[in-house]
Amino acid sequence: MKPLFLNPPTFEDFDGGAGARYQASREVTSFWYPTWLCYPAGMIEGSRVVDAPVQRLSIEECLAIAKDYDLVVMYTSTPTLKIDIETARRIKAQKPATVTVLTGPHVTILPEESLKAGAGVIDIVCRGEFDYAVKELCEGREWESVEGISFLRDGTAVNTPDRPILTDLDALPFVAPIYKRDLPIKEYVIPHFKSPYVAIYTSRGCPAKCTFCLWPQTYSGQKMRTRSPQSVFEEVKWIKENLPEVRDISFDDDTFSADKKHARAVAELIKPLGVSWVINARANCDYETLKVMRDAGLHHVIVGFESGNAQILKNIKKGVTKEQAIQFVKDCKKLGITIHGAFIMGLPGETKETIQETIAYAKMLDLESIQVSLASPYPGTEFFEQCKREGWIASDAYIDDTGHQMCVINYPHLSNAEIFKAVEEFYNKFYFRPKYILRSIGKMIVNGEERRKLLKEGKQYLDYMRKRKQTAS
Repeated sequence: MKPLFLNPPTFEDFDGGAGARYQASREVTSFWYPTWLCYPAGMIEGSRVVDAPVQRLSIEECLAIAKDYDLVVMYTSTPTLKIDIETARRIKAQKPATVTVLTGPHVTILPEESLKAGAGVIDIVCRGEFDYAVKELCEGREWESVEGISFLRDGTAVNTPDRPILTDLDALPFVAPIYKRDLPIKEYVIPHFKSPYVAIYTSRGCPAKCTFCLWPQTYSGQKMRTRSPQSVFEEVKWIKENLPEVRDISFDDDTFSADKKHARAVAELIKPLGVSWVINARANCDYETLKVMRDAGLHHVIVGFESGNAQILKNIKKGVTKEQAIQFVKDCKKLGITIHGAFIMGLPGETKETIQETIAYAKMLDLESIQVSLASPYPGTEFFEQCKREGWIASDAYIDDTGHQMCVINYPHLSNAEIFKAVEEFYNKFYFRPKYILRSIGKMIVNGEERRKLLKEGKQYLDYMRKRKQTAS
């Protein structure tokens, strides 16, 4: 069978592809690559990857493309499941023989519920990593013999045995050639990266135990598996030679710095290539490892600080203390590495006082940029089970009708409305500080590209906040 790997249309600027950590439209346009979809696409002849939100494709345009394929694999999420099932329904309506497959953390954790919600239009769900499951389906194997899938037979769910976790990552194809073949690279934008950029994985899984984090608990696992440094080098070399327009490479592993020996080995190998790169890091990475990476081209790190309250960090099993994070920031600044800090409002233990503590903490760290998200208890996470047990989940509306995050958590002492409002307060107090404004003005004066970028992002942010207020009211 010839497969179409589809990141379906949802909302304008909705970043929910197979690579996004939070499935939502962001304050400033951000698009992560659908990396998980591109791996199996690289293994199957005649495949195609379509990323509808980035390519600005309507459902009608996607349907026209889908007519030419025998199997359509869609990456879905908790917030978009109903929409994606409707897309599958329309694919089936125009060509009933099309085999429809859903993948992603949500269907991994709730395969039977997902199949029943899409009864008659969803043929198969893949549980966990689906690279080889889809390949085997396209080869024509009997469904019962394909590990890691679920399907309905006479209204009853059939679950084949779990597929063993993939350990030989070097056996997988490079994803960068699929980006070049199928995707509009210049349309993928992360505001704090150099544009254009590409994202690749050097590992899967994360050994950290953060209770709220979706991917390791549901999908990629809490055991880190790495590609050989030589394999990473070869793909980076391919990118440099075949995608000369790319200005940044994101090693979008759950935590690139979790295996410091591996991180250093990759850095040493790619150093002669002279590329610019960014990583997801934990705020306990040591100075020497940071220096080795910086000397090899690392210029920017994305770090989940989450909260400025020590007890909340313990509650979520973060495994990094405030003291470690403060030292990490000092080390990065000394080395000239910029930081994008991620924070979450509404984690267990949150109060009006801890919200202010976290805002003050972020201002003190004085990071290059921040992202403030709402605590989202996704099925399959320890956080979800805790919220269910304690009766904290007030709604199943993870996003509003424009794709923006909603707060589904309601604590006895702190309402979801208060948590929702805290996000805007956080952004305003961080970005509208005199120190931050003066620094931004300085950048705009000396750099025309930076000026255009900041003005565009500022307009997007103000438009987003205006829509957000309308949602809240």
